[in-house]
Amino acid sequence: MNTDFLVTIIFITVLVIFIYWYAGYSTRTGKLEDKNQNYIPDSWEENFSWFFSMKGLIMFVLGLVLGYTIHGFI
Repeated sequence: MNTDFLVTIIFITVLVIFIYWYAGYSTRTGKLEDKNQNYIPDSWEENFSWFFSMKGLIMFVLGLVLGYTIHGFI
């Protein structure tokens, strides 16, 4: 397996995890407004609701791809 592909998958996974973490962090600290208390900023929810509604599926697919990539690499 190509190491560039592994590094790319790791980078994408870390980036997606950071986005989900920062959404929760910014609403808990009050930096961004969240009227319905779902830990997703309202401004993000208007534009990227699909990204947050498919959180489980996105993380599952990234986990599978990362697992298969690491398995092929090791």
